[in-house]
Amino acid sequence: QVQVVESGGGLVQAGGSLKLSCTASGLTLEDFAMAWFRQAPGKEREGASCITIRSGVVYYAASVKGLFTVSRDNVKHNTVNLQMNSLKPEDAAIYYCAANVYSYCSDFWRLEGRYRYWGQGTQVTVST
Repeated sequence: QVQVVESGGGLVQAGGSLKLSCTASGLTLEDFAMAWFRQAPGKEREGASCITIRSGVVYYAASVKGLFTVSRDNVKHNTVNLQMNSLKPEDAAIYYCAANVYSYCSDFWRLEGRYRYWGQGTQVTVST
């Protein structure tokens, strides 16, 4: 049974940093691309970042590029991390991790239909 579990959410002050982790089980991570989506209150869910595990190619939404970094954990190889720096109040959201039905991200990585497995989400709150 495939499971995708996010962790690391919490409360952080504006300008601070937070690292989210996504641990996948029941699948071979190299066979998937993994993405982070987020949903703020009253807004639609949007893609934040995607990583093709085999190649390490990454994609970022314009709003987080240069601030967020997605990577595969060097020790826990079934885990993908999202390092978030210089957080702003508008970054507050529920962050979801998802496994792509394809093994690679692409220009269409934001399309939710490309993702087969989703986590339950982890809450990120940014205080001013």
